[in-house]
Amino acid sequence: MRENGPVTSATRQPGPRTAAPLPPRLIATDLDGTLLRDDKSVSPRTVAALAAAEEAGIEVFFVTGRPARWMNVVSDHVHGHGLAICGNGAAVVDLHGSPGSHRFVKVRELARGNALDAVRLLRRAAPGSVFAVEQTYGFHQEPAYPKLHMETPDTLLPAEELLAPDGPEAGQPVLKILAYHPDLDPDAFLTLARLAIGDRATVTRSSPSALLEISGPGVSKASTLALCCAERGISHEEVVAFGDMPNDVEMLTWAGRSYAMGNAHPDVLAAASGRTAANNDDGVAVVIERMLAERAEPGR
Repeated sequence: MRENGPVTSATRQPGPRTAAPLPPRLIATDLDGTLLRDDKSVSPRTVAALAAAEEAGIEVFFVTGRPARWMNVVSDHVHGHGLAICGNGAAVVDLHGSPGSHRFVKVRELARGNALDAVRLLRRAAPGSVFAVEQTYGFHQEPAYPKLHMETPDTLLPAEELLAPDGPEAGQPVLKILAYHPDLDPDAFLTLARLAIGDRATVTRSSPSALLEISGPGVSKASTLALCCAERGISHEEVVAFGDMPNDVEMLTWAGRSYAMGNAHPDVLAAASGRTAANNDDGVAVVIERMLAERAEPGR
């Protein structure tokens, strides 16, 4: 199933939050730098907190920039529904299958024409940029793109050839393209790219290096999470979200309650309604434990 279109409710701006929050029905958490410790593990405390939330009837959604094939680190913790939002909102994936055989429930692709426009405009605005292409079941890159990922690319070609109508795996949707610059400051590169590309694509970042993630127009963690919540009859006021990097900002702004990790980027600290401990100190678990304790109090 392919979808690509903006979800206006996912652009809700933060405002005064004077009313008592609604009881949470869904927890949406980023992975790297948020739920996962720096060694990419899920701590026993966090595992227990996630299980307790599910036992209390609160759905847990992993919402990540990772591709589906990198989700084995949390695939044992998806509980009943088995779904995760991957690729910064480009795909909703059923993780019940083994790595490499996950079922794509929803795909919000980046049209190849838009991707080619983004490459052209960014090459002009930031000479020295190099690119990679993430598809549903493949990863391709330019020869000069550095080894930043935990895998060997399927194809080495210039981005223009990778994205051509008759390029490699042309029948597979493009989920996002990645752009790396060896010299630019990461935040400066992000600002430059957003100005250069405009509304042809959504540009964000989650890496400490100058590595950008470019998705279809209107595609973000927030907009896909909004779709998943609408399908379940869950309002944004009933969502609690966690994140640490710029690709989490829209999701944290949209959710009724949101928490920036103690290790979060300044933009994330500004966007979230609350803060918690760092990822290495189980900040997500800290909040979940507190929420569940409050629910158990008499009169609540």
